[in-house]
Amino acid sequence: MKRLLFALLVLTTANADAGLNKWIDERGKVQYSDQPPAGVEASAMRGAPAPASAPAASKSYVEREAELKKARQSKAEAAESAAQQQANTETEKANCIAAQQALRSLQQDGRIVEYDEKGERRFVADDERSQRIATERQEIEKWCK
Repeated sequence: MKRLLFALLVLTTANADAGLNKWIDERGKVQYSDQPPAGVEASAMRGAPAPASAPAASKSYVEREAELKKARQSKAEAAESAAQQQANTETEKANCIAAQQALRSLQQDGRIVEYDEKGERRFVADDERSQRIATERQEIEKWCK
Protein backbone atom coordinates (compact mmCIF):
# COMPACT_ATOMS: atom_id res chain seq x y z
CA MET A 1 0.00 0.00 0.00
CA LYS A 2 2.83 2.38 0.87
CA ARG A 3 4.48 1.70 -2.45
CA LEU A 4 1.28 2.52 -4.31
CA LEU A 5 0.92 5.81 -2.43
CA PHE A 6 4.53 6.65 -3.11
CA ALA A 7 4.13 5.93 -6.84
CA LEU A 8 0.96 8.06 -6.95
CA LEU A 9 2.74 10.90 -5.16
CA VAL A 10 5.65 10.77 -7.59
CA LEU A 11 3.35 10.80 -10.60
CA THR A 12 1.28 13.73 -9.33
CA THR A 13 4.29 15.84 -8.45
CA ALA A 14 5.90 15.19 -11.83
CA ASN A 15 3.29 17.40 -13.48
CA ALA A 16 3.20 19.98 -10.72
CA ASP A 17 4.97 22.59 -12.81
CA ALA A 18 2.82 22.04 -15.93
CA GLY A 19 0.23 24.63 -17.03
CA LEU A 20 -3.30 24.28 -15.67
CA ASN A 21 -6.38 25.02 -17.80
CA LYS A 22 -10.02 25.23 -16.82
CA TRP A 23 -13.01 24.61 -19.13
CA ILE A 24 -16.61 23.55 -19.05
CA ASP A 25 -17.53 20.32 -20.85
CA GLU A 26 -20.72 19.61 -22.81
CA ARG A 27 -22.55 18.44 -19.67
CA GLY A 28 -21.80 21.75 -17.87
CA LYS A 29 -19.21 20.38 -15.49
CA VAL A 30 -15.99 22.26 -14.78
CA GLN A 31 -12.94 20.32 -15.88
CA TYR A 32 -9.22 20.95 -15.18
CA SER A 33 -6.36 19.65 -17.24
CA ASP A 34 -2.92 20.56 -18.47
CA GLN A 35 -4.20 20.46 -22.09
CA PRO A 36 -7.83 21.24 -22.96
CA PRO A 37 -9.58 19.18 -25.67
CA ALA A 38 -9.69 20.65 -29.18
CA GLY A 39 -12.57 23.04 -29.95
CA VAL A 40 -13.23 23.97 -26.33
CA GLU A 41 -12.65 27.46 -24.99
CA ALA A 42 -10.40 27.14 -21.91
CA SER A 43 -9.02 29.70 -19.52
CA ALA A 44 -5.48 29.37 -18.22
CA MET A 45 -5.35 28.96 -14.45
CA ARG A 46 -1.62 28.64 -14.19
CA GLY A 47 0.82 29.19 -17.00
CA ALA A 48 3.21 26.55 -18.13
CA PRO A 49 6.78 27.19 -17.14
CA ALA A 50 8.79 29.25 -19.57
CA PRO A 51 11.09 27.18 -21.71
CA ALA A 52 14.63 27.07 -20.45
CA SER A 53 16.73 29.77 -22.02
CA ALA A 54 19.41 28.68 -24.37
CA PRO A 55 22.63 28.09 -22.50
CA ALA A 56 25.33 30.67 -23.03
CA ALA A 57 27.69 29.74 -25.75
CA SER A 58 30.31 27.66 -24.03
CA LYS A 59 33.91 28.47 -24.68
CA SER A 60 35.99 26.09 -26.66
CA TYR A 61 38.67 24.01 -25.06
CA VAL A 62 41.40 26.20 -26.55
CA GLU A 63 39.82 29.40 -25.18
CA ARG A 64 39.40 27.90 -21.70
CA GLU A 65 42.97 26.63 -21.77
CA ALA A 66 44.24 30.07 -22.82
CA GLU A 67 42.30 31.75 -20.01
CA LEU A 68 43.64 29.24 -17.51
CA LYS A 69 47.20 29.77 -18.72
CA LYS A 70 46.78 33.55 -18.50
CA ALA A 71 45.39 33.28 -14.96
CA ARG A 72 48.26 31.04 -13.89
CA GLN A 73 50.78 33.44 -15.39
CA SER A 74 49.28 36.48 -13.67
CA LYS A 75 49.18 34.58 -10.37
CA ALA A 76 52.82 33.58 -10.76
CA GLU A 77 53.80 37.17 -11.58
CA ALA A 78 51.94 38.45 -8.53
CA ALA A 79 53.68 35.88 -6.31
CA GLU A 80 57.06 36.76 -7.79
CA SER A 81 56.41 40.46 -7.26
CA ALA A 82 55.40 39.86 -3.65
CA ALA A 83 58.52 37.75 -3.06
CA GLN A 84 60.73 40.45 -4.61
CA GLN A 85 59.10 43.13 -2.46
CA GLN A 86 59.60 40.99 0.65
CA ALA A 87 63.27 40.46 -0.24
CA ASN A 88 63.73 44.22 -0.77
CA THR A 89 62.12 44.95 2.60
CA GLU A 90 64.40 42.46 4.34
CA THR A 91 67.47 43.91 2.60
CA GLU A 92 66.52 47.44 3.63
CA LYS A 93 66.01 46.31 7.22
CA ALA A 94 69.40 44.53 7.31
CA ASN A 95 71.14 47.58 5.82
CA CYS A 96 69.46 49.83 8.39
CA ILE A 97 70.58 47.65 11.29
CA ALA A 98 74.14 47.46 9.92
CA ALA A 99 74.34 51.25 9.51
CA GLN A 100 73.03 51.82 13.04
CA GLN A 101 75.56 49.39 14.51
CA ALA A 102 78.40 50.99 12.56
CA LEU A 103 77.38 54.45 13.81
CA ARG A 104 77.23 53.23 17.41
CA SER A 105 80.69 51.71 17.16
CA LEU A 106 82.08 54.92 15.66
CA GLN A 107 80.52 57.06 18.40
CA GLN A 108 81.95 55.02 21.27
CA ASP A 109 84.79 56.51 23.25
CA GLY A 110 88.17 55.07 22.60
CA ARG A 111 90.42 54.59 19.66
CA ILE A 112 89.33 52.65 16.57
CA VAL A 113 91.80 50.14 15.25
CA GLU A 114 91.80 48.71 11.72
CA TYR A 115 93.98 46.16 10.04
CA ASP A 116 95.19 46.67 6.49
CA GLU A 117 95.83 44.06 3.77
CA LYS A 118 99.23 43.20 5.21
CA GLY A 119 97.71 42.57 8.63
CA GLU A 120 99.27 45.64 10.18
CA ARG A 121 97.37 47.55 12.82
CA ARG A 122 96.33 51.15 12.09
CA PHE A 123 94.53 53.71 14.28
CA VAL A 124 91.69 55.75 12.71
CA ALA A 125 92.31 59.51 13.00
CA ASP A 126 89.65 61.81 14.51
CA ASP A 127 88.91 63.64 11.23
CA GLU A 128 88.43 60.30 9.39
CA ARG A 129 86.23 59.12 12.26
CA SER A 130 83.96 62.20 12.00
CA GLN A 131 83.78 61.71 8.22
CA ARG A 132 82.71 58.06 8.71
CA ILE A 133 80.09 59.14 11.27
CA ALA A 134 78.61 61.55 8.70
CA THR A 135 78.60 58.79 6.08
CA GLU A 136 76.85 56.34 8.43
CA ARG A 137 74.21 58.95 9.29
CA GLN A 138 73.50 59.33 5.57
CA GLU A 139 73.21 55.56 5.27
CA ILE A 140 70.76 55.49 8.19
CA GLU A 141 68.63 58.15 6.48
CA LYS A 142 68.75 56.14 3.27
CA TRP A 143 67.87 52.70 4.72
CA CYS A 144 65.86 53.42 7.88
CA LYS A 145 62.60 54.85 6.64
